[in-house]
Amino acid sequence: MNTKLSHGNQLVDALPAPEQRKLLDMAQMVTLSFEQVLHSHNESMPCVYFPTTAFISELVTTAQNECIEVHLVGHEGMLGLSLLLQDKHAPFDAVVQGAGEALRLSRKDFLHLLKHAPKLDRLLHRYTYVVIQQLAHNVACAQYHAIEGRLARWLLMTQDRAGNDTFAVTQEFLSHMLGTSRVGITHAASFLKKLKLIHYVRGQMHILDREGLRQHSCSCYLTDIATYQAHMKN
Repeated sequence: MNTKLSHGNQLVDALPAPEQRKLLDMAQMVTLSFEQVLHSHNESMPCVYFPTTAFISELVTTAQNECIEVHLVGHEGMLGLSLLLQDKHAPFDAVVQGAGEALRLSRKDFLHLLKHAPKLDRLLHRYTYVVIQQLAHNVACAQYHAIEGRLARWLLMTQDRAGNDTFAVTQEFLSHMLGTSRVGITHAASFLKKLKLIHYVRGQMHILDREGLRQHSCSCYLTDIATYQAHMKN
């Protein structure tokens, strides 16, 4: 029987039924909590995650303890790509940004699965290429785009993965995500709030006008979507 079901992660859902069943037989559905640290830079990664309702920030931290988000992983992707590249060490810190669920596989099971799931192997190599392109876009975005546009982009990306108009986030967390000061975040959020695009109170962000937010987002938001769609087609 080749029946497939939707399990909330686009990579898993794209697999042929036999490979999907192999993955699900090995995987454990786990609940991830807000700001939970899944691993730190250069640590050995014991497992990989296919988020379904949770989403995870990958962060770079400097020697001066400054950090910035370089990638966001939600239901469209997987955390743990360095294992695909035969390196068990984490390239970035990984912190849960949105609480929820994820399919988790041990490193041993994941590597075993890759040997018997050629579609998954090809899919993850394509996804790795997409992530590399998105990392490059993030560098250019941080260098050249205004903080208001970057914040709008980040909020749209987060809303896409949260599947909700309201989600938890602090100004301190936002400053880390965008690599700027809390003062800069306050000014940018006040700008978007004045336009009635968002409402922010006591650590809760409310998206009021998604289309308006898209109009004020930098171009990188649509570029990321187009990159994913172009390379992740079956």
